Amino acid sequence: MTRRLGEDLFITDGGMETTLIFHQGFDLPDFASFVLLDDPSGTEALRAYYRTYIEIARARDVGIMLDTPTWRANTDWGARLGYTPEALAEANRQSVRLLEELRSPEVLISGCVGPRGDGYRVEGEMSSEEAERYHGPQVQTFGETSADLVSALTLTYANEAIGIVRAARAGGVPVVISFTVETDGRLPSGQSLGEALEQVDAETDGAAAFFMVNCAHPTHFFGVLEPAPWLERLRGVRANASKKSHAELDEAEELDEGDPAELAAAYVELQNRLPRLSVVGGCCGTDHRHVEAVCAAVTG
Repeated sequence: MTRRLGEDLFITDGGMETTLIFHQGFDLPDFASFVLLDDPSGTEALRAYYRTYIEIARARDVGIMLDTPTWRANTDWGARLGYTPEALAEANRQSVRLLEELRSPEVLISGCVGPRGDGYRVEGEMSSEEAERYHGPQVQTFGETSADLVSALTLTYANEAIGIVRAARAGGVPVVISFTVETDGRLPSGQSLGEALEQVDAETDGAAAFFMVNCAHPTHFFGVLEPAPWLERLRGVRANASKKSHAELDEAEELDEGDPAELAAAYVELQNRLPRLSVVGGCCGTDHRHVEAVCAAVTG
């Protein structure tokens, strides 16, 4: 069966970094999971992590979009972690090779791009032109691999998303844009979710494959999902397990795992509000239990 991303149902993995830190005891500096690729035991942990979610997809006969562990593998974060541009590019390529080992008919490989700054707040806001130049090298690296697409996660303002879409278009690689929102359903920049999607589409000629929301609980943005044309472009959600705000999560010393059954019920409500919801998965605090519950709920 050939599955079409954005049309057929796909799951994703859960909160990779929170799983590795809180459940498996790894030390991830700056929340960077790509550093595990430097060590055989770390690489094996990533391999086992991905296999857990592939098994869920196979059991439920759905597709799965797996992001590379490269959310922090851009220039600024890489430099903080001691990576040269060449070493960083190799880490991005290596991350794709890891997923190539696990590729099967239901698996799509997504090269994961994260924000230049923090994923919870706007830091050092760039123009769209600056963002295209900044993210271009990582996007281009993925475009030269066997990755099926690029996904940009936890973006906090529209201009960064615009730059990433333009970089992906220049590199000839499909791209999915995922924003994070606060408890009021607005981006950390203050812009409404609908306005952000419309701005990105207007300034890129609709070049993004589709849009997602991640790193927020569904209850944070239920209220902004009123019928509107832009909802057709919002086709994926990777929710947090916790209902806490980003500020509260930043201060938390223990992992809030929420309730998998309650989260799954929220995704059923999302199905009612998002006419083209086709990608479901988890973000901070979620693990295979949450994704399995969500998948079971949305497939009936």
